[in-house]
Amino acid sequence: MTITIQHPQTTAATVLRGAIAGAVHEPGDAAYDAHRKPLLPTLDPRPAVVVEARSTADVQAAVRAAREHDLAFSVQSTGHGTYVPNDGGLLLKTTAMSSVFVDPRRQVVRVRPGTVWGDVLAATRPYGLAPLSGSSPTVGVTGYTLGGGMGWLARKHGFAADSVLSADIVTADGSLLTVGPDRHPDLFWAIRGGGGGFGVVTSLEFRVYPVAQVYGGISWFDASRAGDALREYRDWAAAAPDEMSSAVTLGTIPDVEAMPAELRGRRAFAIKTLYTGRADDAERLLRPLRLAAGPALVDGYRSMDYADAAMGGTPSRFFDFIPVLGDDVVDTVVEAAEAGSTVEIRNYGGATARPAAGAGPVSHRGVPFSVILDRPTPEIVDRLRPHGIGGAFLNFLADTTRTSAAYTPADYARLRSVKAAYDPARFFAQGHAALGA
Repeated sequence: MTITIQHPQTTAATVLRGAIAGAVHEPGDAAYDAHRKPLLPTLDPRPAVVVEARSTADVQAAVRAAREHDLAFSVQSTGHGTYVPNDGGLLLKTTAMSSVFVDPRRQVVRVRPGTVWGDVLAATRPYGLAPLSGSSPTVGVTGYTLGGGMGWLARKHGFAADSVLSADIVTADGSLLTVGPDRHPDLFWAIRGGGGGFGVVTSLEFRVYPVAQVYGGISWFDASRAGDALREYRDWAAAAPDEMSSAVTLGTIPDVEAMPAELRGRRAFAIKTLYTGRADDAERLLRPLRLAAGPALVDGYRSMDYADAAMGGTPSRFFDFIPVLGDDVVDTVVEAAEAGSTVEIRNYGGATARPAAGAGPVSHRGVPFSVILDRPTPEIVDRLRPHGIGGAFLNFLADTTRTSAAYTPADYARLRSVKAAYDPARFFAQGHAALGA
């Protein structure tokens, strides 16, 4: 008599469980639901397995297991950049891989992939140093930086990607590479703005800058003066020094405790500024804007530590770069705000438009303004389109069919060439990682 022994089916979860330092979760496990969800509430992904990495070796094991079991692979730390659900695949969580090392003498920071900007701000504050962080301390450092990273020091020091010095990256075959100007320079170029389609970055080293105190914040003004203020802003921004970063937001005064109760929910516009210099110099520079905007409803400008600058942002459901902030654009965004959309006009330029030799493929350098709307209507979009370049910024781009819009044609072609060299089978293919495949 022949006895057949039935072996349990080998899955990625069974291979990884007990073989890595991190936890492994499958549907039905108590922690599965907590770990599978991204930040975007409209997504409800159902991966076959969720792997909590705690080390670079865990990342390598997860990549190899996903390849061996033919599973779609995606990476998530904070969930800010997840736009496509990974159903039936392997989701790698790097949240637990969080650490910050500060070298104050070299003015360099090294982080692991689960680190958020709040961690870096806290670690650099005692040294009077500042990273090129964005609007929120809860955003992950790595994803933000790989996508370019437009922060409130960008006009002075460039995009976050421009300050990257080196990175460790697990590639599609599970190998660990250290990349830098003299080590895999093509891959080093690509990750500085090209997104996460080339591997899993397990450490990132970048410059920080001697910026302790700044002047600025958010001041609110009556909505009736928005058009006048924007017309002044377009000329003012062109002459502003690199030390001054700014944006104008049209919307409503937020319903938060810090705001006077009688003003909460009132239609208004805000002028956001951050100046890396003396308060009196900043106010001198801001005088023309203040005159155009009229008396402040809420005057939020003050001197503060850079780490305390909470500038906020606008959900990007329409985004384009605008070369000229003409009267038609001003009239259109004012009407959009009157119809209920929040509008944010951001000034670029400065160091973002003067990249060093060999800088990475960050967006459309040199276009001075962007326009963001959180509730665009077809009519408003049709009116804005002729004034824009049809471009996008990867960190703000949820539509993964438009990845190419975040780059110049030459940069996008080069990115696809690097992708073919390091990931020919397109193992990294979730979201923007596919690079148009």
